[in-house]
Amino acid sequence: MHSLATCPSFPPRTLAHDVSETYTYTSIIYCLPCFRFFLSLKNSHCYSSTSSESELKDKGMHQTNMMKAKSNLQKRKSTLTTDEHPSPFKKRISRRGSDLDSFERKEQPHKGMVTRYPNEKNNPSTRHFIHGYHLIQGQMNHGMEDYIFAQRRNLDGYDLGLYAIFDGHSGHEVAKYLRNHLFENILSEPGFWENPGQAIKKACKATDDEILENIADSRGGSTAVAAILVNGVKLLVANVGDSRAISCNKGRAKPLTLDHDPEKEKALVESRGGFVSKRPGNVPRVDGQLAMTRAFGDGKLKEHITAEPDVTIQKIDEDTEFIILASDGLWKVMTNQEACDCIKNVDGAEKAAKKLVKEAISLGSCDDISSIVIMF
Repeated sequence: MHSLATCPSFPPRTLAHDVSETYTYTSIIYCLPCFRFFLSLKNSHCYSSTSSESELKDKGMHQTNMMKAKSNLQKRKSTLTTDEHPSPFKKRISRRGSDLDSFERKEQPHKGMVTRYPNEKNNPSTRHFIHGYHLIQGQMNHGMEDYIFAQRRNLDGYDLGLYAIFDGHSGHEVAKYLRNHLFENILSEPGFWENPGQAIKKACKATDDEILENIADSRGGSTAVAAILVNGVKLLVANVGDSRAISCNKGRAKPLTLDHDPEKEKALVESRGGFVSKRPGNVPRVDGQLAMTRAFGDGKLKEHITAEPDVTIQKIDEDTEFIILASDGLWKVMTNQEACDCIKNVDGAEKAAKKLVKEAISLGSCDDISSIVIMF
């Protein structure tokens, strides 16, 4: 796990110039044998309707010319190197998957998408990965308040995996807004590739301001745990609240986030003019209301809490088997290691995400439960 000060840079990149020059050169190479071929047609009598001996001889010459032209073409193609004759599919491809606007408040299985994107020649490092997710409404006296974002996207030549869980409270509006807007704000933030950690923090602040301005109910809020996987080898994780991300490395759980708990961040709350209280049989709460110190929304408590995320950036190596993102409906009843052990022998990301949710239910979780699993 690296500190924000050592954030790597990701300069924007393009292939447009290389592709345009290559097409011109390639077309000239292919036109030379074609031109010779048509010259041979012009000098032959292959269009005659009779079958004299001389004409048959001409046809034989024509076939010989065709074979020579084909042979020349093959020789020229075989002499081209990969850089001289790149595939047209090396053009940058932009793909935008659904942002799950069709979300329904019920069990939502999703097959892990397997999409391979071309990588630029100056950044060949990549690792194959798939994802799957599952979520289910709990038995609480409110509607479904969890939202998920899980998408593969190509941007500036990078293969990005965009994953997030938003656990709403006192309504689902803030979580839904985050699902629809947070990643767009992050990726469009100036300087994202140069300083991703700082850009993510700025985008979260801007998104929180939008929520406070546009959503009338100032009581509602949401957590957010978001992960951006770059080419399968570099991971950016941002966390606000008590949803959580972990990785499993050689069978051992590794935390990628820390919960923003009122007891742990009591000093932060008090420095902002708030207080932390704990009633018997209850969890610590900010101003006696909110069970976390950081959240989007929550306008009535905004003076005493913040939506500033913790951001970590790290490499994904060969020891990393999978990553789990989940709402606290899972983490209330399972430890990090128990979650890893639960799915370490499961084949497939979607099956793994389902198993986590079902295991949490069997352990007594009554809250909404959401999980995303990214497998390598």
